[in-house]
Parts: sequence; structure tokens; C-alpha cells
Amino acid sequence: MAKTNPLQFIQQTRSEISKVVWPTRREVVLTTVMVFIMATLTAIFFALVDLLIRTGLQGVLGFFG
Repeated sequence: MAKTNPLQFIQQTRSEISKVVWPTRREVVLTTVMVFIMATLTAIFFALVDLLIRTGLQGVLGFFG
């Protein structure tokens, strides 16, 4: 494996960083809102599943207990 001197490394790093395309403010806001919406929907889904399982188990244990 070829070694790169520190100056070359810094030049290559700066070159690669200049290729990065940063998102616009609108894109950041939209993706942030989407993440919050999906997190909320996921939390509601798992809360309902938990409630269903808990109710089912209480029913089964109450029937046999």
C-alpha cells in the first residue's frame, strides 16, 4: 500500500469535501418534519400493539387464573 504524505492527504481531503452537495434549508426542514411524523406514527403503532398484547394476555391469564 502506497503511503501519502500529509500535504497530499490534506489536498485530497479538501478536493473530496468540495464535492459534497449540502441540502437546502427547505430540504432540511422537510426531512426533519418527516422524521418527527414517522417517529410519532411508529410510537402510536407500538403503543397500540402493546395495548393489544397486554389486553390479550390479561384475558388469557384471567380465564385460566
